[in-house]
Amino acid sequence: MQNKKIAVVGTPGGWSTERLADALAERTGFRCVVDMGAVVGDLGRGEIRYQDVDLCRLDGVIIKKISPEYAPDILDRLELLRFAESRGVKVFSAPEKVIRVLDRLACTVTLRIAGVAMPPTTITADLGGARGAVADYGAAVCKPLFSTKARGMIIVEDGPGADAELEAFQAAGNPVIYLQRKIPDLGRDLGVVFLGGEYVATYARVGAGTSWNTTIHDGGRYQAYAPSKEIIELARVAQAPFGLDFTCVDVVETSAGPQVFEVSAFGGFRGLLDAHGIDAAALYSDYVLGRV
Repeated sequence: MQNKKIAVVGTPGGWSTERLADALAERTGFRCVVDMGAVVGDLGRGEIRYQDVDLCRLDGVIIKKISPEYAPDILDRLELLRFAESRGVKVFSAPEKVIRVLDRLACTVTLRIAGVAMPPTTITADLGGARGAVADYGAAVCKPLFSTKARGMIIVEDGPGADAELEAFQAAGNPVIYLQRKIPDLGRDLGVVFLGGEYVATYARVGAGTSWNTTIHDGGRYQAYAPSKEIIELARVAQAPFGLDFTCVDVVETSAGPQVFEVSAFGGFRGLLDAHGIDAAALYSDYVLGRV
């Protein structure tokens, strides 16, 4: 595999991006981290260039992170990678498959069509409809359609201030309001990881007790976790419609049984390493090299 050239699309300097690039370099002698914000697509010439590298001439591209912040323009970045894919470059995971998980609404609709258990969810651009959902749920998590690590999410509780909070959330760049019933006493959720559709391991994100969510960004920590067969099977069913090469399914345990929050195309590296000592970068690199 020494002659294979595989680039990593990600955040230059980012921990998981650099770790994956290092793992590939150890195996192939080629190292390239691509910042999609600096890519030039010349479709007339059939080139997708980053600095002096034409992505269309590579053997493969791994998408580790498409942008530091999630917004609708990340879909445009994926379209450039889709063009490279059309030129014969193998992209992991395929851009069309990644698109379906980055938009929270598209991900949720796909999961519900597949019959995957999720917390009750309402989507509407109507403030009155959103207010009715909050009244029904008692407390709801309002989530931007494009975000990671709980950024931009707020809790709205049924009460006199709910109307103003919903109006402010919509005005803050969320014309479509995505509301999910808040799971009470959320002290832990799970990341169930798959590679090529095969189960790898599960880690828990344990909250610090200082925030309603368990993200590492808000003080949570990773722990090893041995899930039940029910949880693994739920996560397997959840990730299957997307066909991603590497994915992490976010699962929460509730009194009604395990439920899925979302499916991620990028997460899982740090959780696997901290909780289990599993080097996801090495696993993913070997997986990709076996397919280019």
